[in-house]
Amino acid sequence: MTDSYRGPKFIVVAGGVISGVGKGLSTASIGKILQQYGFKATAIKIDPYLNYDAGTLRPTEHGEVWVTDDGGEIDQDLGNYERFLGIDLPKNNNLTTGQIYHAVIERERRGEYLGRTVQPIPHITDEIKKRVTEAAEGYDIALVEIGGTIGDDENRPFLFAMKSLEREIGAENIAHVLVSYLPVPGHITEMKSKPTQHAVRLLTEHGIFPDFLICRAVRPLDEVRKKKIEISANIPLDRIIASPDVDTLYQVPLDFEQGNLGSKLLEKLHLEPKEESDWSNWRRLVATIRNPNRIVRIAMVGKYVEIGDYELTDSYISVNQSLEHAGASLDTKVEISWIDSRELEGERVEEVLSPFDGIIVPGAFGEGGAQGVIKAIQYARENDVPYLGLCYGLQMAVVEYARHVAGLTGADSVETDPETRHAVIDIQVSQREIIEKSRFGGTMRLGGYAAVLRRDSIVLDLYEQTDRLEEDSLRIRKMRSNPNE
Repeated sequence: MTDSYRGPKFIVVAGGVISGVGKGLSTASIGKILQQYGFKATAIKIDPYLNYDAGTLRPTEHGEVWVTDDGGEIDQDLGNYERFLGIDLPKNNNLTTGQIYHAVIERERRGEYLGRTVQPIPHITDEIKKRVTEAAEGYDIALVEIGGTIGDDENRPFLFAMKSLEREIGAENIAHVLVSYLPVPGHITEMKSKPTQHAVRLLTEHGIFPDFLICRAVRPLDEVRKKKIEISANIPLDRIIASPDVDTLYQVPLDFEQGNLGSKLLEKLHLEPKEESDWSNWRRLVATIRNPNRIVRIAMVGKYVEIGDYELTDSYISVNQSLEHAGASLDTKVEISWIDSRELEGERVEEVLSPFDGIIVPGAFGEGGAQGVIKAIQYARENDVPYLGLCYGLQMAVVEYARHVAGLTGADSVETDPETRHAVIDIQVSQREIIEKSRFGGTMRLGGYAAVLRRDSIVLDLYEQTDRLEEDSLRIRKMRSNPNE
């Protein structure tokens, strides 16, 4: 026991059985619960891939890339953390294997290891602990989500590092949560707990015994399954938390609280609540989402929707969540239909888009599917359908207008057609050299930037309806007073 430790507490979240089990949402929900008890909480995501960051990953490979205020291209789970916790997280809160190895190798090249043999243990694991503890500084509690699934080889260094951290700071300062899946096979219609039992066993092989088990399933966990898990996994019954599928993800913290997860976590971490929790506003949000006064149908025309025979709507998850938030604030349910832009490259544009009240084209890259996007934009303009273009969607709106209104035949973005006669969208001068050298990772102009808005414009009117103008002006004054920023 380390009585001298006075730093932040840690909650480590790992996943079992399948990927995409809901670790990120569980982590965000736990963070929200801790905030309700008056604690200052942050969240850290570990991605065990060798990519340096998520910036060059295809959305169909790993879901949407989340961009932080400080310009990081990171895992989409940090978007959930920010939405639930209501805070801006820095890019350093996302660790990848690529970053860890890069830092250690750079240090070795500079001679900082003084000729010693550099090995995964302790050098890689020490770097992991260093980054996790640095990201946790200034907070009462830090949640650490380990990506992937227990049993994956790439997880091993991170699990070792978390066990090592537990040894250093004491078991009373860290809690381990396993999020696992209990399938209900269609041919037997019975919930099976065996995969979760195996997931617990795999985690214990790393010396980590889960303090809590969150059981994801289509239906709520029954007492029979709970008792079986308690006996086989050696986890107390009151620390086995049911997490069934829900109609809105904002129900999840309420389900966790119904299982007393918050109070049990504080008990494990030897903490007393700083204040009484008040979920009244959160419950109102959930009630509004569930019982709206009207419905609006939106067509989301994207390039990263289909993956084989399935749809991957995670490619645009932040847009999806933004629409849900906007709808809730207006007592409206937003029904989103995902349309692959390639479907619109034929003659079926009106047939496909006529049922919708609005059209959104989110971010994308490259030429594939571009003509379908332009047809969707043309349909919206000619039929007076509300249209929102984000990033690529705005560029294509300029291209569509140039072609069909300004009469610039063949107008295009140089991104999709470098030889176009009418380059209505060009590449920034600062980006040309980067592209010529094929340096794509971490080179885009991203994050929070000050923008000049024209008077009497629609965009200025929209900003004046929020608090952002005052907030951004304070940011600009701060930047001007600090020449190093």
